[in-house]
Amino acid sequence: MNKIVILDISFEYGDETKTINPIILISKKDVVLVDCGYPNFLSLLEDEMKSKGINPDSLTKVLITHHDDDHMGALYEIKERYPHIKVVSSGIESEYISGKRKSLRLLQAEEILKVMPEEQKQFGIDFCENLRKVKPVNVDITVNDGDNFDWAGGCQIISTPGHTPGHISLFLTETNSIVTGDAAVIENGELVIANPQFTLDLNIAEDSLEKIISINADNYYCYHGGKLIRSTTR
Repeated sequence: MNKIVILDISFEYGDETKTINPIILISKKDVVLVDCGYPNFLSLLEDEMKSKGINPDSLTKVLITHHDDDHMGALYEIKERYPHIKVVSSGIESEYISGKRKSLRLLQAEEILKVMPEEQKQFGIDFCENLRKVKPVNVDITVNDGDNFDWAGGCQIISTPGHTPGHISLFLTETNSIVTGDAAVIENGELVIANPQFTLDLNIAEDSLEKIISINADNYYCYHGGKLIRSTTR
């Protein structure tokens, strides 16, 4: 049975309550989790999966759209508890997920820290420390733009760089849907660039956003914002 399940993971972040929306793609042979939250989020993921009728032990793969800590932070815990699960990412992102190369987000944060006003520096220091706590995990399967899988009835990899160099999104052919990762977020009922002030290449990110909008999907599943139907994007 082919199915798309959206998870709602709410948590406290500083003085705010935030929500992320990982996606699970179910098909006859695979149960694929797309992105997995911050470090120490495994129990939140497991509880939410169980509430949606999914046994966490049934997961076969975790696909990471990019190496930011809110997307791959819990990956080490997942692999520790469920070692049979295969990790999937683009070739470019695999270098950062595996720790072979230093996180680009950490490099960016360290540069910003150097010019932060004194009253903001503690936040910057804490942010860098949190990024350093993300544990690397080896990637088992690397994918390229245009690769096809049978997840949820048909899934095509879409290269959507900009937010990070190897960012990927997913086009789900059976339901004409897109899983955006951070190539797009929902704000005021529209698809927009995620955190443009921290996007590593804004011009390329704008091209990627236009690319996924131009597909005219019926549904857009955004990690930040949830599900957006096409009629509200026009």
